Amino acid sequence: MRWMTGAAAALAAPVRSQTSGPSIKAVVFDAFPVLDLRPVFALAEQLFPGNGKALGDAWRTRLFEYQWLRALSGRYADFLEAANGALVFAAKAQKVDLTAEKRRRLVQSWLALKAWPDAPAALRALKKDGLRLAFLSNATPQMLEAAIRNSSLEGVFEQAISTDRIRSYKPDPRAYQLGVDVLGLPAKEILFAAFAGWDATGAKWFGYPTFWVNRAGAPAEELGAPPDGSGPGMDDLVRFVRERR
Repeated sequence: MRWMTGAAAALAAPVRSQTSGPSIKAVVFDAFPVLDLRPVFALAEQLFPGNGKALGDAWRTRLFEYQWLRALSGRYADFLEAANGALVFAAKAQKVDLTAEKRRRLVQSWLALKAWPDAPAALRALKKDGLRLAFLSNATPQMLEAAIRNSSLEGVFEQAISTDRIRSYKPDPRAYQLGVDVLGLPAKEILFAAFAGWDATGAKWFGYPTFWVNRAGAPAEELGAPPDGSGPGMDDLVRFVRERR
């Protein structure tokens, strides 16, 4: 799966706010600026040659829709359970034969995620600079703990905070509140690093300064709350944080 070419790369070029704010003391990350999710969808293409991309796109879209619907309706199911249901729906919609074994392999692939190539060095640079680091993700605790082990990032994150604690999902404000509660810092001193534009918006609405690691080269959301900075990779995030300190 190719994430950025041509115009997409231009969309993801670093953008920085011209305003300054309180010093950043911690950075909380959604899982996917750090964890490379491309192997999940590469496996879909491997299992369904020629149909994997369409299946993967439908699965990803339905996964987030199911999470948001469950959060709004109070019918919580964790990330992996939601992923399982979304995959079954996507397979039916795409008219592919999803056997039990293929379904198991695809859902379990979320537990095999590793860091993006640029992530470990960037995280260690932030930690060396004295920043407190944590995950704040819709992923399950099991997913986050497995990814830390898979990526040899033990000792880098102070906390791996899953919204499973409140049985809901971002952009529920209670999900973002977890970062404040667990780290014991005001929101204005915690930078939220998002993978998705909607997550950057949700964090901004909550009160965090935000940086959008826009690896997909996606256009900005039209929701009236642009991130304080953005760029296509973790090195852009490191530069942004250093400028704010």
